[in-house]
Order: sequence, then C-alpha cells, then structure tokens
Amino acid sequence: MAKSKYVLTEKQIIKRIKDGRGTGRVSNYKPWLYVNEVPSEGRSQRVYSHLTGRIHHVLSDLEFAVFLLLDYNSAVTDIREQFPLNRDDTLRISKDGQLWHPSQGGVNLVMSSDFLVNSTSKNQPKFAIQAKYSEALKDPRTIEKLEIERRYWQLKKIPFFLVTEKEIDKVVVSNIEWLYGVKGYFDEIITDELLLLFENMKAYFGRYPNRKVVDICKEYDNAYEQELGKSLYDMRLMCAARLITFDIRYPFHSLKAKSIAFRSVSLHEGFTYVAN
Repeated sequence: MAKSKYVLTEKQIIKRIKDGRGTGRVSNYKPWLYVNEVPSEGRSQRVYSHLTGRIHHVLSDLEFAVFLLLDYNSAVTDIREQFPLNRDDTLRISKDGQLWHPSQGGVNLVMSSDFLVNSTSKNQPKFAIQAKYSEALKDPRTIEKLEIERRYWQLKKIPFFLVTEKEIDKVVVSNIEWLYGVKGYFDEIITDELLLLFENMKAYFGRYPNRKVVDICKEYDNAYEQELGKSLYDMRLMCAARLITFDIRYPFHSLKAKSIAFRSVSLHEGFTYVAN
C-alpha cells in the first residue's frame, strides 16, 4: 500500500527545518504546515492578511474564525499559524508525564499550535492558541496531545488557550457562511475589473458614512442601472480578496459604511494579480 502523502519521514522533517518552516516574523514567517500538506477538519483555506502582508494557512472553519478575530484585533501585531513545537521538548514532556506523543510510521511527529500571537498587551504580549472542535475532545489521544502542548507553553512561560466552536459567536459563524457563498473565495485573485469596481465603490460609499451598507448597495444598483443585488455580491468578492474588511463579530447586513474598511491596494501584498 502506498504511503499517505500526509505521513512525514524523518528526512522530510529535517528538510522542513532546514527550509525554515516555523521561522520568521510577520511577512517572512513560514508555517510548519501548508493546506495542501495535511488533511483538514472541514474547509482548509489560504487567506491574505493586511496585518502581516502574507498568505496564511488555516485548516478548518474554526481556525479561520479564530484567525479573522485575531486579524481584526488592533492589539495584535503578528500571527504565526501552524507554529511548530520543539520536538525534543515535547518528547521529554511526553516521557516525564507518561503521555502519548503523536507518531506515524515509527517517526515521532513535530507537534504544532494553531496560532502563536504577538500583541501590544502588557499582560499578554505573546500567547498560543489551539482550536479544536468539542467533539474531538472525546478522544483520549487528543487530550494527551493537548496536555503536552499545555505543558510545553507553560515551560516557555507563554499563556496557552484552547478554543472550541462554543467560544465562537454565532454572528461570526453566520458571516463566514455568507462569505463562503462567493465562488473562488480565497483564490487571492484581483483583476483589473475588480480593482476598477473597488475604486468606484470606495468613492461612492465614502459619501454616506452613516448609512447602512445594504441600503447604499441598493442605491448603487439603481444608479448604475444594474441588477438588484449585484453590488452586494461584488462587495462579497472584495471581502473575499480582503480589499474590504470589517469586524467579523457584527452582522455584515447591519453595518454602516463607516464600519467597513476599503483597504489601500498594493499589487505586492501577496495577491495573485490578473490583468484582463
């Protein structure tokens, strides 16, 4: 039977370390895991961050929700996803605590935390997060892995948090589901047409900061004699491309124009640019 592409050999682990996986900061950081290298719990995605100026790799809807909350938090200065834990340390913790250490094919795997976050907070300038669905917490091996991870960060004197879907507000989930309705979401592709539309809508919305976004969209459709709902769909495309951002904790359909941010566009921000 052929070996799964997700099973790492010792040689591959060494190569990833040499390639700088898990090192760097902000735009130069390289995650230990990329979305095409590991099976995901649901929808794995590549998503651009204006905060870090790079593409992030998240492996589930839950991770994506946590990422968006971090990315919009003004106190956060860096987000490093799929952050590897020093294997010698986790093996030592596992042995001392008689805990099961993850392995495959006789190879001790490198464990990772979903996020290592830096912030301007004096109380928590750095903290680690593991995002797990509550159903997974019924698995004894998952619990042992989490305990190794908790002890690891305790030794590093860095706060560690476990987040489940129960801690994610339903509004956040609803916004994510709404955004997922866009075809090609997270392709990071910006076309000339989308850029032109972005500039036009940015100017139009800037005139009405205190009006609701959905009302402005209806007026925009009428003003440009286009099908009702088209401008709202176009805004979803721009949100998908991260040209427009908003606080994911609030329902998009209730937001006013001043509550959404039309970002400054740079073709060197990590997007794939396609000229029409």
